[in-house]
Amino acid sequence: MRSLPSIIHLDMDAFFASVEQAAKPSLRGKPVIVGGLGGRGVVSTASYEARKFGVHSAMPMAQARRLCPNAAFLTGRFEAYRRVSDLVMGLLRELSPLVEPLSLDEAFVDLAAGPYGPALAASADGAALVLALAEDLRADIERRTGLTASVGAAGSKLMAKIASEQAKPDGLVLVVPGQERAVLGPMSVRALPGVGPATEQVLRRAGLTTVADLAEAGEAELVQLLGRAHGAGVLQMALGLDDRPVVPDRDAKSVSVEDTFEVDLADRDRILHEVDVLAARCVGRLRAAGRSGRTVVLKVRRFDFSTLTRSETLRGPTDDETVITDTARRLAAQVDVTGGVRLLGVGVSQLADYTQEDLFAQAVREAAREQAELREQAAAAEPGPGGPEPGERPAEAVEEAAEAGEVHAVRRWMPGQDVTHTEFGPGWVQGSGVGRVTVRFETPWSGPGRVRTFLVDDPALEPARPLPLRQE
Repeated sequence: MRSLPSIIHLDMDAFFASVEQAAKPSLRGKPVIVGGLGGRGVVSTASYEARKFGVHSAMPMAQARRLCPNAAFLTGRFEAYRRVSDLVMGLLRELSPLVEPLSLDEAFVDLAAGPYGPALAASADGAALVLALAEDLRADIERRTGLTASVGAAGSKLMAKIASEQAKPDGLVLVVPGQERAVLGPMSVRALPGVGPATEQVLRRAGLTTVADLAEAGEAELVQLLGRAHGAGVLQMALGLDDRPVVPDRDAKSVSVEDTFEVDLADRDRILHEVDVLAARCVGRLRAAGRSGRTVVLKVRRFDFSTLTRSETLRGPTDDETVITDTARRLAAQVDVTGGVRLLGVGVSQLADYTQEDLFAQAVREAAREQAELREQAAAAEPGPGGPEPGERPAEAVEEAAEAGEVHAVRRWMPGQDVTHTEFGPGWVQGSGVGRVTVRFETPWSGPGRVRTFLVDDPALEPARPLPLRQE
């Protein structure tokens, strides 16, 4: 354990939603919800204005729409998020070569390994220097991006992470080494990493509700309740003990989420619903890490504690929520759930660096199918003498050609998407439907812009790359 609070944890505030508000002046100060907009979509990030209505990440999008119907519901723009993330991570690496990114918007930094390390070691008040460095970092981030960040500083990664949670939003909290137990004691057991709803219920039934209760319970009781590895780990955290180093550029081999259910699930529809929720959460983590993957893995622990895994490898890496969810559902159909299921997990492995094209792969395929269906309907309404018209291909051939990139499918405009118009310049899609697309023309450095509506196939309107949040 360190005697100086030289580890900091930085977490951008409501990152995806904040980027959207910074890029779209008309949305500043208003509720913004980013995530999957389909029927099984899940909230990825909600702005603080939306959180006042009870909206939070991992919530089904349908529920978010009920809670906050007047919010702006936007699809993710991961090229924009990656660009801002690269800028922020660059600022962190100016402080130290030891930067451990956890996702696009979150990282640990070891200040002792950087250019200020000798000054920290020689200073009579190292904590004051850490505070000054952290405040300068937050100011630099806001100046370069217009976004706010919360920072926690402590002598360990555990306490730095907890401190940044206390600092939210737009704050800075420092935990003085030696005060870990005093800070942790009053907190709920859920404040500790790895203590989820199921573990909380086990501890609550034993009368352990605060971190101080866990520290007083001792190792024997926690091992009996949670098992040897988990029980010993929870006790170490409750005592504020954590000597993990900051590891730069760690390369995860997989991304996964799982839930243990207090009551075994026996209904297959309920099981499939939980698979949908887990797949959406998994995709959220995958996108936050800026990755895509080829292999979808389903984990099932049955009523008798037997654990099964099923996996399917796709043709190429993807972060498409529909593709991953449908694959996980197919895998779930292969598992005998007679007797009940106590744990489900969905993961993605064989990770690859994130590519923007993954976002639109599914939309292109769906658009191609719709085009094929329209051609079939037209052919049925006005039958020719037999066979397709000269130069026209059957619907199956259209779909195959579209998947191969040979057909320009009907354009789809997603809410939040960047566009440009030959007359009106850059803007973003507010919504589309019934053959029309509504666009608000504004830039990150302009005031709120005007709204105009066009035909979806207007040749003057084109998709565009994201603009920087600060004018160069």
